[in-house]
Amino acid sequence: MHRDDSLGLWIAASAAAVAAVLTNETCRVRPQAEPVPKGLVGTPAGNLFGRLVRMNDGVYHARTKPTVSATFAMLDAAAVAGQAREAAQALIAELDPAGHPARIMDVAFRLSAYVLAGLLGLPVVVRPDIAARAGELVGALAPGATPSAIERGGAAASGLLAAMRTLPRYRSAIPDQVANAVGFFSQSYEATAGLIGNTLVTLARHLDVRERVAGEPAALASVVGEVARYDSPVQNTRRWVAAAGVVAGQAMAEGDTVLVVLAAANRDPAANANPERFDPGRRERRVFTFGAGAHACPGETLAVTIATAGVAALLAAGVLPERVAAAPAYRPSLNTRVPLLG
Repeated sequence: MHRDDSLGLWIAASAAAVAAVLTNETCRVRPQAEPVPKGLVGTPAGNLFGRLVRMNDGVYHARTKPTVSATFAMLDAAAVAGQAREAAQALIAELDPAGHPARIMDVAFRLSAYVLAGLLGLPVVVRPDIAARAGELVGALAPGATPSAIERGGAAASGLLAAMRTLPRYRSAIPDQVANAVGFFSQSYEATAGLIGNTLVTLARHLDVRERVAGEPAALASVVGEVARYDSPVQNTRRWVAAAGVVAGQAMAEGDTVLVVLAAANRDPAANANPERFDPGRRERRVFTFGAGAHACPGETLAVTIATAGVAALLAAGVLPERVAAAPAYRPSLNTRVPLLG
């Protein structure tokens, strides 16, 4: 944990510091004076943002988070895996990523939306539209989003909310519940795409792992699980100090900002022995990619399951990681690591 005066931030990088910040009650997910980013205030995307449990603390978070977590807990692992395989096959038939490698990341980005739409009960015919709207919503919620991106994201938010209202379980639900159902799509969009893309990069760079997966397809899930640690699709998050006090051994003032480098914590030898070694069989793996504490993402298993199905389908379709993922460029982003393949 150290202060970077050039950035005007505290930076938490070790596993201990990251865990201390993420579990400290005075470290909030939004500044107290700005619960919704200024550019989003008064827009449909901003109204949705303000209801997301992951962007709130206090009473609202305590009241709403159990419902969100319960939704994930209700998902049957076999059903999720089946839905993921089905969606991946549909996307590959639609986009032909083996024949058109530039479409590999289109499969990766759309897959989580297709799977979630299927699990929630939305018709197959609307899933392409749901995926497109999820991408536009994510673009609006990104730091530094342009006015045009925010406008498109607002229309996407309205469309996704309307789609949720067509489902019996959400037809008479309170707005908070419907908003957080939509939040599933935005929260999983980039992270799952990054996990798929980074797994392909890993397979391109680690021939022994590639050969093992070719001979033992069931080993792919453990490979994806290690990629989540080794090449984290979510690199960092932020916390804002709500009251003066000591955080991770440092005296902080009210209003201070902490950059929480999740990817660095994943590579801390105090958390994972020999962290620079890619080891799908790693025991007692500690992964900070999905957070910790009250705001830990409940969708880790879901993300790994979806990504595993996506990578398996791409490999089966003839996508060769060594040809498309050996030296990737990366999507510009302040907090995610998503390769641009093909």
